[in-house]
Amino acid sequence: MRFDLTDLRLFLHVVEAESITQGADRTGMALPSASARIRGMEEMSGVSLLDRGARGVRVTPAGEALAHHARIVLGQMEQMRGDLQLYARGLRGQVRIFSGRAAMAHLPGALRQYLVDHPTIDIDLEERQSPDVVAAVAAGQADIGIAADTTDTGTLETRPFEIDRLVVITPASHALAARNMVTFAELLDEPFVGLPAESALQGHLAIHAAREGRPFKLRIRLDSFEDICAMVSSGVGLAIVPEVYARRYQADLSFKTVAISDVWARRHLLICARSFAGLPVHARAVVDYLTMAKGRG
Repeated sequence: MRFDLTDLRLFLHVVEAESITQGADRTGMALPSASARIRGMEEMSGVSLLDRGARGVRVTPAGEALAHHARIVLGQMEQMRGDLQLYARGLRGQVRIFSGRAAMAHLPGALRQYLVDHPTIDIDLEERQSPDVVAAVAAGQADIGIAADTTDTGTLETRPFEIDRLVVITPASHALAARNMVTFAELLDEPFVGLPAESALQGHLAIHAAREGRPFKLRIRLDSFEDICAMVSSGVGLAIVPEVYARRYQADLSFKTVAISDVWARRHLLICARSFAGLPVHARAVVDYLTMAKGRG
């Protein structure tokens, strides 16, 4: 049974996209060629790797096993290429990072100088919900991830990145605007502007509201912190947001920022990987740089 690296890359793209068409496109391959390669892999292995349906494909148990080994093989190849970069001038490397929304506010500033200093390294940065970040890193779909410590990182190795402080923002005329600090319980009678229900932060807040035995009153859900801050500035309600976003938009909008005294309002953002020692050399370098950059952004 002999699969080449193109076969393995194609198969992983198909599994991730749940579509042979999209998998072929991501691999830069014509659909007939991709379909023929997948059929050839199934013929060589003697088992069905994909269940095909009208809405796409689903990986079979045998396909899951192949995908697992494909990620290992391709990861080792990427590590080899990264290690050879130490000796081959001009060889480009790429680091794939999945990040939760809170960390995305810190990453551009943290990575800017690294990219300037390392012109042969490219970074593929993608925003995901923290649980999806952890799942993607565990599955080998990303070299490293950055997630809040409110998410279970399972068997992944972690290192500290930044501290994410949650604050409440209020309209400038609101009674709470004169306060320096409030408890979460004091806020629960107020109307709120929030994030979509599936967001990690909104789920985090809903859990703590439930622990207080009171509902979290949401007037509207928005996907952008800038839009949330604008709604608060207009007097629609309060919002709980990462402090870094409140600072970013406060200069242009009329709202006040008040600290939340509850311990859980101080979240730790973690860099995570299946194994830091097993990362390609350029990915290890990015982790080291982000760890040293902790607190600078």
